[in-house]
Amino acid sequence: MRKDRYTILSKVALETLRNYAKKVRLQEWLFSGEAEGTHLSERSAQKIFKDACEKAGIKKKASIHSLRHSFATHLLQSGTDLRNIQEILGHKSSKTTEIYTHVTKKDILRIRSSLDS
Repeated sequence: MRKDRYTILSKVALETLRNYAKKVRLQEWLFSGEAEGTHLSERSAQKIFKDACEKAGIKKKASIHSLRHSFATHLLQSGTDLRNIQEILGHKSSKTTEIYTHVTKKDILRIRSSLDS
């Protein structure tokens, strides 16, 4: 990780990861692979995600990348500035981050006319 980058982690996520690290007696990798000293492969992570979706009864097509997209969308809908989202996601171009600015019905319904004020 570059020195000028930072990580934003919620208190709940940090506590969950600390508990997980204690439980599995974390050595080197947060999510270890099959072979000692290796990390979980991308394919294994995808399989775990797919199995979790099936177990949860999720029928909609989803991927691990869907989680990143959902995270960014929720940040935007909760009022986080697009520039901050760009920084969190590590996008070099604001154009890349702008894909999350799609308009939802919920967003439209929140708009209030100045005449109503």
